[in-house]
Amino acid sequence: MDSEPHRLSPADRDRVLSRAGSGHFDVVVVGGGITGSGCALDAAARGLSVLLVEAGDLAGGTSSRSGKTAHGGLRYLEQLNFSLVAEALRERDLMIGVTAPHLVAAEPFLLPTTRWWERPYFGAGVLAYDAMALARRRGAGVPAHRHLSRRGTLALAPGLDASVVTGGIRYHDGRMDDARHTLAVARTAAGHGALVLSHARVTGMRVEGGRVRAVAVRTAEGGELEVSAGSVVNAAGVWAADVQAMAGEPAFAVRPAKGVHLLVEGGAFDSRTGLIARAEDSVIILRRWYGRWLLGTTDTAYEGDRAAPGVGAEDVDYLLRNVNRYLARPLTRADVLGAHAGLRPLLASRDTSATSALSRDHAVLSGHGVVTVVGGKYTTYRLMARDAVDAVGRVLGRRLPPTPTARIPLVGARDRQGAAGRPAPPASGHGVAEHHVRRMLLRYGDETPRVLETVRRDPALGATVAGYLAAELRYAVTHEGARTLEDVLARRTRVALEAPDGGAALAPRAAALVAPPLGWDDADVEREVAAYRAAVVRDRAALG
Repeated sequence: MDSEPHRLSPADRDRVLSRAGSGHFDVVVVGGGITGSGCALDAAARGLSVLLVEAGDLAGGTSSRSGKTAHGGLRYLEQLNFSLVAEALRERDLMIGVTAPHLVAAEPFLLPTTRWWERPYFGAGVLAYDAMALARRRGAGVPAHRHLSRRGTLALAPGLDASVVTGGIRYHDGRMDDARHTLAVARTAAGHGALVLSHARVTGMRVEGGRVRAVAVRTAEGGELEVSAGSVVNAAGVWAADVQAMAGEPAFAVRPAKGVHLLVEGGAFDSRTGLIARAEDSVIILRRWYGRWLLGTTDTAYEGDRAAPGVGAEDVDYLLRNVNRYLARPLTRADVLGAHAGLRPLLASRDTSATSALSRDHAVLSGHGVVTVVGGKYTTYRLMARDAVDAVGRVLGRRLPPTPTARIPLVGARDRQGAAGRPAPPASGHGVAEHHVRRMLLRYGDETPRVLETVRRDPALGATVAGYLAAELRYAVTHEGARTLEDVLARRTRVALEAPDGGAALAPRAAALVAPPLGWDDADVEREVAAYRAAVVRDRAALG
């Protein structure tokens, strides 16, 4: 077997394309977000032959545009959805303690109180939240909550408005890099035998005898494939109804809800903890994101282009207005470095008044040999995958073993001690500063030495590009399946969100770095740079 079966390189893509067009698969998974990637891993780990097909990049949609918090959903307690919270807390702790400790870690949040009755009211909810987590904890080491006086609250978060805050409750949830986590799930699926094919769009399905027998796929290279399939998992998110329609009229409708997040300058809010507080119709979260702050989220019905949801001026105004109710120094547009919008695929409801009231529970629906999984939360992706693959077993008429994914560490977490953050390995011999190595441990875990080895072989790859090593951009292509400049700068790294200009100025340099392994000529480089800069303009249009 390949010594790196989880690698997604250009050469591996050629192999996948060849096998996809000539083989038969127990299941074809449509969608390469966290749900589809989780389904591919679950199915492959249970012994099924799997092909994962994604129209764009892995995590190219909502799975790279989340709040980047692995959490139980404290606000769902107010909706009395105890089962969802309990499930999500267990999954949060599995991510922190077992499956992805290099990508997911506990971090503090502060729930400020502004009126006397909020302390017992919020306190009861946080107590229940911690109690549910404690009952299901698997050694994740997430600290318990703590009540704070007004003085203690302001000592922890001096940036809060002293005339508004009366006290606070500190609790912990999980911080994660969503795009890299989804990538790790997909690569782990590949390591278990799944074939992973991004930038390949499903265009139709061949139905015989009332059941899907094959899936038509058009690749970015212009090829047309007909993939023989025993079943299909439809994990296409906001496109789920469109995919189901290829096999037969869907018995459901998906209602997209737009969630917008802003990246805020690190010095704009003085605090040693994240903030969660009431907003006009939900909650507002201001949380640390690797030296900066991430502010979100909106929750509004969306009817525009699902492939390119934009950040509107009203979204920015809403977020700033709501968080500024609690801050001594109001945030302004000048503090905002970047923004992104994602679409949550919620099942339609008769009540069309507010998407924030729609259920975050997932649903698994079967028909015509297609298993559709919709709804749900990022944190509960593993449970969604389990239920979907259970349904695949019924479609195939096979008795599948229970899912083993709770015990499978993702790529980068096989050496759990190292992935969880032990002292960084020496940087000597690689020509790389130690602070880069420590940062990389939180991105690559135990794969860090492999990335650094490329610098030892080619010292030019030790140069930095917007805070990242050139080696990391190259590794995104040679190991992590990146096919476009946007794949590299928006998801394998976070240059698109973090750089003051979204990385527009450095795009030519980045494209030149990744051109050799991708086989790009000068015209390809020019085209990729233009496409990337257009995407940056689109995402930042509302920031002024």
